[in-house]
Amino acid sequence: MPHETTFIATIVAGLVLAFLGGLLASKLRLPPLVGYLLAGVAAGPFTPGFVADEGLASQLAEIGVILLMFGVGLHFSIKDLLAVRAIAIPGALGQIVMATALGIGVAHIWGWTFGAGLVFGLALSVASTVVLLRALEERNILDTANGRIAVGWLIVEDLAMVLALVLLPALAGVLGGTPHGAAGETGGGALVVSLALTLGKVGVFLALVLVVGTRAIPWLLMQVARTGSRELFTLSVLATALGIAYGSAELFGVSFALGAFFAGVVLSESDFSHQAAADALPLQDAFAVLFFVSVGMLFDPMILFHEPLAVLAVVLVIVLGKTLAAFGIVTAFGYPASTALTVSASLAQVGEFSFILAGLGVTLGLLPPEGRDLILAGALLSITLNPLVFAGLDRLSGWLRGRPGMLGRLERQRNDSLSVLPQPHEGPQDHAVIVGYGRVGSVVGKGLNSQNLPVVVIDQNRRRVEALRKRGVPAVYGDATTPGVLEAAGTRRARLIVVAEPQGYQTRRVLDLARQINPSIDTAVRTHSDAEVAHLERQGVGLAIMGERELAFGLMDYALRSFGSSDDRVRAVVQGVRVAGEGGVYERRHGEPWRGAPELRQHRDEAPPTD
Repeated sequence: MPHETTFIATIVAGLVLAFLGGLLASKLRLPPLVGYLLAGVAAGPFTPGFVADEGLASQLAEIGVILLMFGVGLHFSIKDLLAVRAIAIPGALGQIVMATALGIGVAHIWGWTFGAGLVFGLALSVASTVVLLRALEERNILDTANGRIAVGWLIVEDLAMVLALVLLPALAGVLGGTPHGAAGETGGGALVVSLALTLGKVGVFLALVLVVGTRAIPWLLMQVARTGSRELFTLSVLATALGIAYGSAELFGVSFALGAFFAGVVLSESDFSHQAAADALPLQDAFAVLFFVSVGMLFDPMILFHEPLAVLAVVLVIVLGKTLAAFGIVTAFGYPASTALTVSASLAQVGEFSFILAGLGVTLGLLPPEGRDLILAGALLSITLNPLVFAGLDRLSGWLRGRPGMLGRLERQRNDSLSVLPQPHEGPQDHAVIVGYGRVGSVVGKGLNSQNLPVVVIDQNRRRVEALRKRGVPAVYGDATTPGVLEAAGTRRARLIVVAEPQGYQTRRVLDLARQINPSIDTAVRTHSDAEVAHLERQGVGLAIMGERELAFGLMDYALRSFGSSDDRVRAVVQGVRVAGEGGVYERRHGEPWRGAPELRQHRDEAPPTD
């Protein structure tokens, strides 16, 4: 192939194969990342057919790493981390230590050096940002308490790996790898000098970025934004990311990844962060795909046949070891089993940071190439198995809920003062139980409180429960899908339960348990799909509201009024669209008795549809 076309051929082959691999993975209901890695295997030197230029692919992968880490920095939120710091920081650090120890132990059995085991264990300890966020989004739990804990946990893991990327080159000599800088000299003094120089350079770099960059970069983007040119703004974002990453490596000896990460962090706190993320996302996705393809090119699939037991050991460390470690840590901190299972399933895979660490370990002479192949094999298999892990832990969660005694032994929060209402006698009577006190539940609660109607809140956010109690609002900390938590909220004596959290499977579980405890309780739930509304209506729920539809009706109301429609006309049009959209569901509501609380049925049946 002519030299002039090698660069183009590498990009074209990488993107085309990644597209086909990603499409196949999606058809098989697997994360596209699996397809991208397999595309790299197909284009690599270990499989027959076309072989892409490894040198060019690795350089394109560097751009992918820069943009990938820039995106991680852009989405890094100090507020999100601080909100769950009580569990995320000690939990993530504890899990990293446990997983790394497992990796070192396995490596020792194989006869590897301590340095190789350390890199190997660190690579197995960190989960993929891409896979974790996608899994939480698919299950509609990203914005829940469980999802926020998982994301905060991931942020701490990422920060720990960023620190590892800084320290490994300085420690390479003493760990048995290729000496790096002053660390190549013998003696402990040389190591201290090397670490001091490395940390000093990083400190100067961070000071410049966080002190100068936080002022200069937003100012620069503001000047560019004033030109009104979308192209210039996109170019300025990319130039900032690539320029800081390259400058950090050339001037301070800091890795491209670290420089790009802090460039994103600086931008994340500016008013232009969302636009910067939107503009950088297409190129970030494209080059990140090439990064995963280049990683796949380094993988020798024959290791699956030559070292099947070693591959199995790696998968067990990732899927079983990390899962058990995370579950034990979360429950030890007094969180519900559902939270522990969500976090455990989210972390039962490895991804982009693992590949970066493995590549660095091989470059520094710490990790043998076989170790990189094992990490890649573990990544492919763990990412492929992750949906099954979620499904299995969902089944385990249901099984545990049916066994309150066992669940009580696992969940320390049963002895938590926040899991029981501070009540001297019988507790509240004829009240409303609100499950979830976020944006939706808090509005419902404020409305009821404004009329002096009794309310008890159930929430999995400890800080929120503590704040509510300080304001005099009865609140219980825990998972509402657990019978004991519903009992603690006085569901047996309640008039109404409002499920303000959007997870369908949890909503159904809460309603089933609430009706078992109190068959006459009225029910109102929040959903995110027509199918869920229809299912809940068939189950006899008092009221099921799809949030997006009500939002649409509000926008329609405003739009009609902006054109001068009268109040009566607006109500008629909105009601007509509502009836047309709900069809038989609406007719059944007004043609049959409601199945909610007996005291409320008469008022509902007498209320005619609004014209």
